[in-house]
Amino acid sequence: MTLGEYRVGISFNPGGNVLVADIKKKAAELIDICNDMKGEISDHAEANRCWALAMTAFEDAAMWAVKAATKPCR
Repeated sequence: MTLGEYRVGISFNPGGNVLVADIKKKAAELIDICNDMKGEISDHAEANRCWALAMTAFEDAAMWAVKAATKPCR
C-alpha cells in the first residue's frame, strides 16, 4: 500500500461506491506524486514544506469529496 492509499483509506468503501473509489484512487495518486517529489526536485526545506502541505490538502479534498458523494439527498 502506498502512502497516498493509506492516507485516503483506499480499502474502506463499505458501500462499494464507484465514485468514492475513483475519488480515493486519484487523490492517492496525487499524494504519491507529492511524496515522490519531496527531496527529488529540491532539498530546500521550503519546497518540502510545500509538498507536505499539498499532500494534506489532497487528503482533505478527498475526505470532503467522499462526503459529498455519499451524502443522502433530503
